Amino acid sequence: MVTDAEIKRINELAKKSKESGLTDEEKQEQQRLRQKYIAAVRTSLKANLDAIRFVDENDIKH
Repeated sequence: MVTDAEIKRINELAKKSKESGLTDEEKQEQQRLRQKYIAAVRTSLKANLDAIRFVDENDIKH
């Protein structure tokens, strides 16, 4: 799970990158945070997809 503070930091680093550039340390931190965020999104998406159930209209009882 990615915290609000980590998302805020991702955005801060993105803004700084556009404005003045990042140090090597900041680039590494940005990459680490982005990978963590992507992993969290994938996990959430997989859980949502796994929860989908297909129902055949012939299986529905009236």
